[in-house]
Amino acid sequence: MSPRRPMGEAQRAQAHPLSGMRPPLRLSLQFADTNHRALLARHRVQRWLRASLDTAAELTVRIVGADEGRALNQQYRRRDYATNVLTFSYQQQPLVVADLVLAAPVVEREAREQGIDLTAHYAHLLVHGALHAQGMDHERSREAKQMQARESAVMLSLGFADPYAR
Repeated sequence: MSPRRPMGEAQRAQAHPLSGMRPPLRLSLQFADTNHRALLARHRVQRWLRASLDTAAELTVRIVGADEGRALNQQYRRRDYATNVLTFSYQQQPLVVADLVLAAPVVEREAREQGIDLTAHYAHLLVHGALHAQGMDHERSREAKQMQARESAVMLSLGFADPYAR
């Protein structure tokens, strides 16, 4: 995806939760599918991700088409379809290092089918992926409730509706 340069000690120190600052984020934003590029301005994506992070992070966000999304899901999850978001988490401490891959046609279809704003759906999926990158999961009921509560809180803090209050 992209070469990674580790953050220095001073940058990691800024990420301390008691500092009152959002953790630093090094972001690579890639568009293999450019259909929603205008919705995903760099400053927006950074804001959404930073609101989700507890620690410094190096993240690559790649927006792909259905073919690439399907190929990645098949290769890494053995599922033969494009899914909305895939999280490849490589490291969680001392900083989060991960790739988030979003399949634009799937995100658009889901937003249309659910009757929700496309920008809000992208924000939610990026929050969701960033939480996965930090080790959160939703395989067990208790974990799912914790993750959903965190997603809801982050989305509300960003000015979006609670994605689970439908």
